Amino acid sequence: MSDGHQHNRHESVPSRQRRRFPGISTRAYEHPADRSALVALRKLTGFDTVFRALSGLLPERSLRLLFLSDSVRVSDRQFTHLNDMLRDACYILDLEKVPPMYVKQDPNPNAMCIGMDEPIIVVTTGLVELLDEEEMRAVVGHEVGHALSGHSVYRTILLFLTSLAVRVAWIPLGNVAIMAIVTALREWFRKSELSADRAGLLVGQDVQASMRGLMKIAGGNHLHEMNVDAFLEQAEEYEAGGDLRDSVLKILNVLPRSHPFTTVRAAELKKWAASRDFQRIMDGHYPRREEDKDASVRDSWRDSASSYADEVRNSKDPLMKLVSDIAGGAGDLGGRVRRGFGGFTSPGPKPPKPGPGEPGAASGTEGDEPPRDGA
Repeated sequence: MSDGHQHNRHESVPSRQRRRFPGISTRAYEHPADRSALVALRKLTGFDTVFRALSGLLPERSLRLLFLSDSVRVSDRQFTHLNDMLRDACYILDLEKVPPMYVKQDPNPNAMCIGMDEPIIVVTTGLVELLDEEEMRAVVGHEVGHALSGHSVYRTILLFLTSLAVRVAWIPLGNVAIMAIVTALREWFRKSELSADRAGLLVGQDVQASMRGLMKIAGGNHLHEMNVDAFLEQAEEYEAGGDLRDSVLKILNVLPRSHPFTTVRAAELKKWAASRDFQRIMDGHYPRREEDKDASVRDSWRDSASSYADEVRNSKDPLMKLVSDIAGGAGDLGGRVRRGFGGFTSPGPKPPKPGPGEPGAASGTEGDEPPRDGA
C-alpha cells in the first residue's frame, strides 16, 4: 500500500505497534506537583462545602444534551480516525470504559475532559484540522489521561466557578470567596496538564510528535517555518532571562491561565521523556492500580516536596535563585533584591565619607570591627 493511499483512509488498527500498560496506576505518570496541589486544594477552607454543593447543582445532564445536540459524536461512523485513536488510547492505558468524544465547531484549537459522574472528551475542529495523526494521538492520550486521573470533576467545577465569578462580581465578599477557590483550582489544573502531557506521551510513544503538537498550538500550522530545538530554547530563555521584575511578571501572567505556557510544557515533557522514570514505565516497571490502596500519602507528600525543592534548586529564574540562596543562608538580601530589580528600587545616594579627624573617620584604633557578612 502506498503512503499516499494510507494517508487518505483511516485504518481501523493503530498505524504501528505500541506498548500497552495493563493496570497502570495514575501514580506512574502524575507530576508530583499535580498531586500536592490537589491535596492543598482539598484543604482550602470552604472547598469541601462548595464541592458537595456543586456536585448536586451542576447541570451535567444539560451539558451532555448540549454536546449531543450541537456537536458531532465520534464513533465508528463519524470521525472514525478519532474513534480509533480514542479506543487505542483507552486500550494502552487500560481504561475499561471508553468515554464519549465530541467534535465541536470552533476554529480555536482546544480539547477538554469534563463531567462529574462520567468524563466527556471534547475536541474542536480547529485542533482536528491543525494536527497530524501522531500529534492528534498524543492529544487524545492527554485527554484519556485526564479521564483516568479523575481530573474531569475538578475541571468541570473550575469552568462553572469561573462563569459564576463573572456573574457575582458585583458582590464583593462573594466574589472574593469564589476567586480564592478559582485561583487554587487554576494552580492545580496547570499542574494536572503536566501529568496529562505525560499520559499523552505514553499513548503516542513519539516524543517528537508531542513536541510538534505543542509547537503548533503555539505557532499554528506552519511547521516548515518552525524548529523544535529552537522552540525548546525559548523555554530556557523564558525561565532564565530577565531580573526579579520579570519573575514577578511571569507569576502575574500565568495566574489567570488554566494551562501552563506551551514552551514550558514542551520543556517539562522533554525532560520527563529523557528520565529513568519514563524508561522504567516503557520497560513494564510501573505502579499498578491494585497497589493504590497501599500507597502512602506521606510518601506522596515527600515526593512532591522533593520535586519542588529540586525545581527551586535547579531553576535559572532570578526569583527562584534568590529563594534558593536564602534557603542556603546567602547574605546581603537587600543588595540582592535591589540588584535583581535592576533599578526598579533605588538604594538612594550614599553619604559622603568623613574627612581626616572628623567623627567616624577610620583611625585603625579601638572600635574598629572586621567586616561582617551581610553588610
